[in-house]
Amino acid sequence: MELLSKAGLEDHYENKLTLSTVLEINAITTSDEPLTTMQSLPGAFLKKLMMANVNARSVKCMSIDQEVFYYGVDNLDTDSDTSNVIHPLDLITALFLCSDGFLQQEMVQKMSMCQFAVPLLLPNCDKKQSTLMLWALGDIVKKFRPSSQTATNAFVEERIVLSDIPMVSFVRLGESSLSKSQILNKLLSNPQQYHDTFVHHDMECGDVPRQISDGLVEISWYFPCGNRNIDMFTKPVAVANLRGDIRSFETQFSFLCQTSAAVYIFIDDFEADLKVLEGKSTKAELFLVVNSQRKTFKVDTLKKIITQYSIKETNVIVKKKQNDAEFVKTLQSSVGDIIEKSKNRLTIENMADVAHQFGILVDEDSDACQSARTMAYEITRNITDTIKFKDEQLPLQGQIWKELSQLEKERCRLRKAGDQDIEHYKSSLNKKEEELRKKQNQFEMSDAMVSFISGLSSSGAERSYFLKWMRINLDNLSLQNLSALRDRYKDLCQHSPEKKDNIKDLDKQLSDCSLGIEHFLRELGQFYEAACSLPEGSLQREQMEHLPGLCAQMLLDGSPVELVDGDASNIPLKWISAVLTQLHTLVQSNSKIRVVTVLGVQSTGKSTLLNTMFGVQFAVSSGRCTRGAFMLLIKVNKELKEELKCDFIMIIDTEGLKSPELAQLDDSYEHDNELATLVIGLSDVTIINIAMENSTEMKDILQIVVHAFIRMKEVGKKPVCHFVHQNVSDMSAHDNNMRDRKKLLEQLNEMTLAAARMEKKENITKFTDVMDYDPDKSSCYIPGLWHGTPPMAPVNAGYSEAVYDFKKSLMEDFRQCRKNYVLTHFMKWTQSLWESVKFENFIFSFRNSLVADAYSRLCTEYSDLEWAFQKDMYNWMIGAETNISNFDMTVLNRQISIRDMLNDLMREASEKLSVGEKEIQNNLITYFKKQDGHVNLVEKYREGFVASAKTLRRETENTVNNTLHGAVEIKEGMAKLDDIKSSQANTMEKKVLALLQTCRQNKSDLSEQDLIEEFERMWKETLSEIKFRGLTRKDVAQDAFNILHDHFSTRPGYVKSMLVGNSLVDCGKIPFVVESGNWWKKTKGFVRHWNRDSDHYRMKLQKLCDDIITHCQDLITQKVRSRTDYHDTDIKELLNNIDETLQQNKKRKVSEECEECEVKLKLHICGIAAITFQKKHDDLIAVNDPRKCLEQSKEKYLTDFIDLFHNKDQCLKKAEEFTKLLRPAVQDYVTKMIGPDIVDEMKTGKGSETYSTRMRFQFSILEQLLMDGKYEKYREYINHYERFVKDWLFDQIVEQLSKDSRLEKLENKHLSEIVEIITDTISNIRKTHSTIKDINTFIQKMCCALGEKLVFPKDDLDLIMTLNYSENTEQFADYLIDYVGELEQSLAAVYDKGGGIKERLRSLPFMPQDKMFTSLFGCGEVCPFCSAPCEAGGTEHTKHFTSIHRSNGLSAWRDRVTKVLVIDICSSLVISGRSFYISSTAKESYPYKDYQTYYPNWVITGDSSVEASDYWKYVMATFNERIATDTDALPADVPEDWKALTP
Repeated sequence: MELLSKAGLEDHYENKLTLSTVLEINAITTSDEPLTTMQSLPGAFLKKLMMANVNARSVKCMSIDQEVFYYGVDNLDTDSDTSNVIHPLDLITALFLCSDGFLQQEMVQKMSMCQFAVPLLLPNCDKKQSTLMLWALGDIVKKFRPSSQTATNAFVEERIVLSDIPMVSFVRLGESSLSKSQILNKLLSNPQQYHDTFVHHDMECGDVPRQISDGLVEISWYFPCGNRNIDMFTKPVAVANLRGDIRSFETQFSFLCQTSAAVYIFIDDFEADLKVLEGKSTKAELFLVVNSQRKTFKVDTLKKIITQYSIKETNVIVKKKQNDAEFVKTLQSSVGDIIEKSKNRLTIENMADVAHQFGILVDEDSDACQSARTMAYEITRNITDTIKFKDEQLPLQGQIWKELSQLEKERCRLRKAGDQDIEHYKSSLNKKEEELRKKQNQFEMSDAMVSFISGLSSSGAERSYFLKWMRINLDNLSLQNLSALRDRYKDLCQHSPEKKDNIKDLDKQLSDCSLGIEHFLRELGQFYEAACSLPEGSLQREQMEHLPGLCAQMLLDGSPVELVDGDASNIPLKWISAVLTQLHTLVQSNSKIRVVTVLGVQSTGKSTLLNTMFGVQFAVSSGRCTRGAFMLLIKVNKELKEELKCDFIMIIDTEGLKSPELAQLDDSYEHDNELATLVIGLSDVTIINIAMENSTEMKDILQIVVHAFIRMKEVGKKPVCHFVHQNVSDMSAHDNNMRDRKKLLEQLNEMTLAAARMEKKENITKFTDVMDYDPDKSSCYIPGLWHGTPPMAPVNAGYSEAVYDFKKSLMEDFRQCRKNYVLTHFMKWTQSLWESVKFENFIFSFRNSLVADAYSRLCTEYSDLEWAFQKDMYNWMIGAETNISNFDMTVLNRQISIRDMLNDLMREASEKLSVGEKEIQNNLITYFKKQDGHVNLVEKYREGFVASAKTLRRETENTVNNTLHGAVEIKEGMAKLDDIKSSQANTMEKKVLALLQTCRQNKSDLSEQDLIEEFERMWKETLSEIKFRGLTRKDVAQDAFNILHDHFSTRPGYVKSMLVGNSLVDCGKIPFVVESGNWWKKTKGFVRHWNRDSDHYRMKLQKLCDDIITHCQDLITQKVRSRTDYHDTDIKELLNNIDETLQQNKKRKVSEECEECEVKLKLHICGIAAITFQKKHDDLIAVNDPRKCLEQSKEKYLTDFIDLFHNKDQCLKKAEEFTKLLRPAVQDYVTKMIGPDIVDEMKTGKGSETYSTRMRFQFSILEQLLMDGKYEKYREYINHYERFVKDWLFDQIVEQLSKDSRLEKLENKHLSEIVEIITDTISNIRKTHSTIKDINTFIQKMCCALGEKLVFPKDDLDLIMTLNYSENTEQFADYLIDYVGELEQSLAAVYDKGGGIKERLRSLPFMPQDKMFTSLFGCGEVCPFCSAPCEAGGTEHTKHFTSIHRSNGLSAWRDRVTKVLVIDICSSLVISGRSFYISSTAKESYPYKDYQTYYPNWVITGDSSVEASDYWKYVMATFNERIATDTDALPADVPEDWKALTP
């Protein structure tokens, strides 16, 4: 125990080290820190051993060699300090004593690869007890070619513990001058390929006294390669070596005598006590090995010994004066004879009985191991015919599963649809799937599967033993059945690739005969997936719910689990998702993973590379057929979690990709393409494994890889890529292969260019466009695996070291890598990626849940930034517009014109817009720097949103420009009228003042009646003197017609001629109808994807015109609501709106050449506008008639005159009048301000997620339609989408504002806000009363201060100022504050009273529903086939998409001949072999698969899922009859499964 304590292993003597602990990624995994303590030695040894490093036994503390001592003559007696060193065998023994069975097995496996001798009998610390290491040796499989097989070139592959190889043992009696271990090393080594199999005195630390390893029996094997010039023996032989004197270890010696064919006893000391040899019961032939050079050697004594102990004279091997080489040849000859003649052959498994006889423990005897063995044996004992066993015991994964996999892919690709109706064909596929699942569910779980589940359900250690026994038993079967097949397959592939049929047949045999744990797990997966097709709550389904947890536990325990089923070329998604979900639960959620994958040609050492790098156990046995992809988890130690940014590393090993010649045999090129895309898509680091001898073949494989990288770049996934060049002969290759690296990059560039053309990505021209690739850093050169000729070759030290260096670079990649997966995200990514992979053309339509989620977040972020910018600019614009309206009152400097003010405001607007745009851009940059939210997946959309921000700024600038210029034009237009009114007011004021002076001079006591009579006389005289001139009446119809004429001035003559003879007075009075003449047939733009139906086009065009008319009527209504006069810009704005809508529909290919229709439509709309605007203009002239206005002010002039005559103080009255003036201004302010607040309320209040993105918005509308279930609403939604959505939004706003008096609260909020501003203004003006000479000046100051907030009508304000001479400003201010308080109460009462919310909302200048609609409506593009609206974020996105496409029958498509509604869905059509017509006059049709050639801006995702378009299938099936009646068609032939759908 002292040594265990010294080595830091004392605690592990009871609590054993486990394999998972050793494989865990920790600080020493890639650390090159020197070893300074004894405690660091076990870890360093295991680290090197797990990487199969032949220098593992040379680990020692560096402090010993830090100084080199040169011992002089005087110091010859001085010994070096051995307190800090340990003998390699002691270290190995200590580790075996402190490891559990699985770690021991892995250590033996790696030691065997390194050609180290391994423990056969392991002594306990006190050396009194030994253990036969049967379990530990159980996983060694060796492949060799005995001389008997040389002619056939056939190999023998056997599990060592089951092989009856003769064993020869070497022991020592007393001291021996010969180094037994060195002699054995030479015995087993070809002179040109010497290797230290056994540790000896002359090795590093081999001279350190052994403390615990005496009594250890090591075993090694010699296996021939079939070459007589190399082989030392022609048949295999096991060599055992007992450490220590047999007199101390009689039990071990006796065991060897019973189990060996021969025992060679090294003896020098003939005087020693030889009792150990007396009466020895032995099945082995005994040999004496003596050294005649020793002084104690006596021939007589030797003869006496051999006689006494019955040893044949021929069995004495004497080392005479010959050198070691000659002596070893003699020994080899002796051993060779034993191999040939010996009948005593015992498998290691059978040695257990002998061990029990001698009281030696057997490691397999533990209860857990034996129980697990029994369970595994019950399953495998009766397997004689693998194919029959799979059919009977594992029926779900056979033909049924393969058919299901083919169905899944066919549903994505629709290759076999032929002339069938696509939706009916898809329904038939769904039905077949249901039938196959039903068939699966009819199978009872087999006895083998029941036993397998029972084994998986056992406790931790027993479960691990069970899985290992299963693997061992199944591998043994494979070794028997598949070795010969595999050898023939490889031989044919390499030497006779032209024999394609033979290769294909062998490949099928290999697949059919292969049987491993993965087949049992596949069966579990199929039971689970089949159960998932049953109704929730069914007993059979509930019985399967625990299965994913068992598989998840396997993953967590470190066992590989199949991700891609290589036989069916499919992923059982429900099963894998359930397993990963359970794993997520087991590791306490939120565990992050990094993914490493390896790709390469078959048989290039991919699995060996991973096994060496991570110490894992991917199957590499040649008797097994690796198919598909396997995943395995390695835990990251908590000290490295932060540094590597993950809790686990997931390693994915894949089957070899095939060369194109072999791929043609079974169409596996497509399978390889899918596999490469999948694993590259899943990985953080992709290792491309290139065996140098296969570099030509690898060029073909690189094409697949490059395609996969291009596809991943498109979705923002950019894995790190390493090219690993294996079997490099020269270790200076990295420098010498500069030319090769350059050539590889040239090849990659060439293939990238070709692949980019195929993927239609012209912007990609070289490999570095796809990923960050540095030829120097991204290329790793690894020498050949074996040092010499197998099977006796150890692992090349250069191989292990190169792999270790590569591992260090991988860890550095992890540290640099920004993103990582949570397990659930990996699961979603796997689901979505595989769904996409199943589409042939998936690169164009790649979308998955993680990308969709990341895109949704980005859209929400941009939407918030966009709204913040718009709201800020709206508030500024309202202030600027108010300033323009108040120009006469706020700008007292008469040298400044209103145009000067406009220029200043436009400069300010430009600066503000620039700041706002910059803020959006900066926020987007910050957003894309985030570590979370998977922003990397939406990196490619960044430019679209940046461009959208620029467009937003440009559009807002146009709005500001139009609004402010419009306000100025209106102000200038009213200036003349204002001047007339001012002139009249001045004249009247002078007359009143003159009358006042006359009356006062008379000094007579005039009664009230007298004053009134005097005033009446003056008023009548003045009216007769004033010449009243009002506004000139415009002929709006003529004005609009002139504008329309100019509008068409650039068009061809025949278009302008259509205006001749028309008058707007006659237009717009009757409903607009698209005529059934010949003119509309010129409409080329309607997409045809069925037989041409001319009447259908007319209906579509009528709908378009109706929508344009409705939209323009809304604009006209808005114009009428404003208080301004008609302006010719109103007509121009309408025409621009019509053009924008028509242009949009030209992009959609709806209306290209219908110019006659366009002219008639514009005449119709201008006619409506002319009638409406003329009435508005006439009303304005009437209201602003100067004489009328003056007459209306008569009463006020009279009261002011009487008050002035009696010297009454006017403060109270003027305060009241000014407050009355404030009231409409305050109401106007509130109505202007609450619009943005309502938008805020909708975007942040309850249910705000509905308005966060266009996709979410669409989902909410469709959900509401489904709940309502009314055909009329669906019809409105489909035919008049814009109108419907605006009305729906309006209803949602009304509903939201009706709750808790939300509208009243918003109104009162802004009322309080403006009242506070007014009262603060009054207070501020009072503080400067020294400059305020009278009330007029006070009011003037008030108007200037509130000029940005409130609009003051000039003529009303002039009336208040007229005859206003009071100087009592303090009293006026007091009265004003009181009146403003009353105003607040009064208006608050009005707001609280409420009233019709709809009417109040419609009266708002800022209509929240319109603003929200603009934001959520987006670009306005619709699917060119089914008219579903685009859901992409921003306005400048380069690609349009929608998540759910509709059945074309919903848009009234019907067959021209039969008149039957068409039910095709474009998301199915684009993956089918069908064609469409680009226009109604087109003679040629085009394949739907090439739709992007004609609609390059649209991405139409192929729909493979049953659920994706179920919504519209249900609608089509439910309202089939109604749609047919409405569209004058016959009902569609709806598939039965559509009719079975429910809401």
